[in-house]
Amino acid sequence: MLFTDRVQAGRQLGARLAHLAGQDVVVLGLPRGGVPVAEAVADALGAPLDVCLVRKLGVPTQPELAMGAIGEDGVRVLSEDVLRETGVPPDARARVEERERRELLRRAERYRGDRPPAAVAGRTVVIVDDGVATGSTARAACRTVRARGAARTVLAVPVAPPDWTRRLAGEADELVSLATPRGFFAVGQFYDDFAQLEDADVVAVLRRAERRPSRPGRTGAPDTAPPSHSGAPATDPPDDGGAGLDREVEIAAGTVRLGGRLTVPADAAGIVLFAHGSGSGRHSPRNRFVAAGLNRAGLGTLLFDLLTEEEAEDRANVFDTALLAARLTEATGRLRAHPGTGHLAVGYFGASTGAAAALWAASEPGARVAAVVSRGGRPDLAGPRLPDVTAPTLLVVGGADRTVLELNRRARARLRCENRLTVVPGATHLFEEPGALETVTALARDWFTDHMAAAHV
Repeated sequence: MLFTDRVQAGRQLGARLAHLAGQDVVVLGLPRGGVPVAEAVADALGAPLDVCLVRKLGVPTQPELAMGAIGEDGVRVLSEDVLRETGVPPDARARVEERERRELLRRAERYRGDRPPAAVAGRTVVIVDDGVATGSTARAACRTVRARGAARTVLAVPVAPPDWTRRLAGEADELVSLATPRGFFAVGQFYDDFAQLEDADVVAVLRRAERRPSRPGRTGAPDTAPPSHSGAPATDPPDDGGAGLDREVEIAAGTVRLGGRLTVPADAAGIVLFAHGSGSGRHSPRNRFVAAGLNRAGLGTLLFDLLTEEEAEDRANVFDTALLAARLTEATGRLRAHPGTGHLAVGYFGASTGAAAALWAASEPGARVAAVVSRGGRPDLAGPRLPDVTAPTLLVVGGADRTVLELNRRARARLRCENRLTVVPGATHLFEEPGALETVTALARDWFTDHMAAAHV
């Protein structure tokens, strides 16, 4: 057994999530089994606790097999594979959904009474369950929370199947599991005590959470007050000194406007612009994970879409390094033109094909880029621009990503600036292995911090 019971698992999970302490966090447990785990996590983070109500849609003839799930606010998730294999007709599916929707409403009234759900808009929301099996309920929970305006979503569980990150890729900004053992067939097999819980157990946990005294980082009982900033889009970086910013922005690039997320901690020494690869954008969960780590280290970040949705449909644009670099250069110029961010040292973080765009932009005359970090990048696509890069450059590649590793070695030979190639043992191209992305984040944080501090002096 991995865990004695849910409480012990929750304490371990809370320790794993310690990097979120002190942030504007709310913890949501999935009833029933996820609630005692969530209570321990909320206590560890000093955060308010509530429930995230979702219901599995079981196949009529095999109720334990999920053909989908529903959540509050009308969220519905269906497993097309299961529906195709089981042949559940639409009318039978509708009856199951109607029954589970009634149960969802009953639980909402039973657990919360007259109290509204905890406010999640603009906050970091940690969704907790006692484990992930098919992922249907977890997916529904993530979509429910995102629909309510969460700024960042973290899905955290004690145990999950080895392929869970592939199944849930893109559903949350951060996926955390303490263990992903082989031979996984049910969550309960990894608990010594996996007793079924009742509604009364959930209510008791929520009442304890309401009575718990406030601590630094805790806001007490779940509240309904919105965050202090509106989060409304801005056409340019706001001109307010660059302290404590965290909002959606739009970056004008020629005739198009590109959506982005600008985060600038108080007294930041620099700001890192992210160049996403292979057609991904500002919602990339891996880049947002790295950005959060840089923010905790006191560095600002701008995650923005290098292409509009229409442009991204043309795959030629995804590999147009010159176009992507031009967008990055334009965004850099707009940040430097505003008093709130103009004084900050600038760094570039490029992933996959975005790394080529970052190096291309850094090679431009007068670029004044303090540092560049490439994650699983394709610096070779920057071609003849590589010798012109003057910014200190860190290339991070997974040890199991052999083709890209060789391309990075060749590209590094053409760099004349300060540079380093760091290999993360056992990691594949997307750094999905346990601890791999955390290693990338630490390497990027140290590289930017060291070189931006020198540029800031």
